[in-house]
Amino acid sequence: MRIRWKLRMAAAQREVWTGAQLKRLLAEKAGLEMSSASVSALFTKQPSQIKLSTLIALCTALDCTPNDLFEVDTTPIEQPTTTAPEAKAVGDNPNAGRGRSMPPL
Repeated sequence: MRIRWKLRMAAAQREVWTGAQLKRLLAEKAGLEMSSASVSALFTKQPSQIKLSTLIALCTALDCTPNDLFEVDTTPIEQPTTTAPEAKAVGDNPNAGRGRSMPPL
């Protein structure tokens, strides 16, 4: 499953073009005071996690739903297939049997 963060698109559709504008809207409409750095991070990169209260504030400030802010792709992600290296026969290894020996008990 992959999640695509669409905050910039949702903001642009509401003519919010900068982090400063978004920060002002969050404070005015949702009562959420965020640092400029935090708003900039939300605006410029996909977060690995987000508080539910922040998500609600974004939806309130932008008059949108969570569906406007992110998209979930449920297509299974294909894992690369790896094959196990073939085991060599003992006779193929010139160093076989030359390891340390166990001390007598």
